[in-house]
Amino acid sequence: MSLSIEQVERLAHLARIEISPAEAELSRDQLNGIFVLIEQLQAVDTRNIEPMAHAVDAVQRLREDVVTETDRREAFQAVAPEVESGLYLVPRVVE
Repeated sequence: MSLSIEQVERLAHLARIEISPAEAELSRDQLNGIFVLIEQLQAVDTRNIEPMAHAVDAVQRLREDVVTETDRREAFQAVAPEVESGLYLVPRVVE
């Protein structure tokens, strides 16, 4: 697939981008180059390739999920302007 100058100008118009004729030609060449790369990628046979999440088979070291900080909720709520049933009360901003 390759784009013509008219198609690039139409795309620029739809995107509301002002583009000069020289920029249109440069953009056309760059977009056509991208399309060539896409065609090359689509030509590769990947039927027997197993999908993977990352190119390097790395394993994340995980730690045990335990609480490491003390509960300071009451201390934080003691200095809050208004608290009710353990929740912070704030002024209404939308009516």
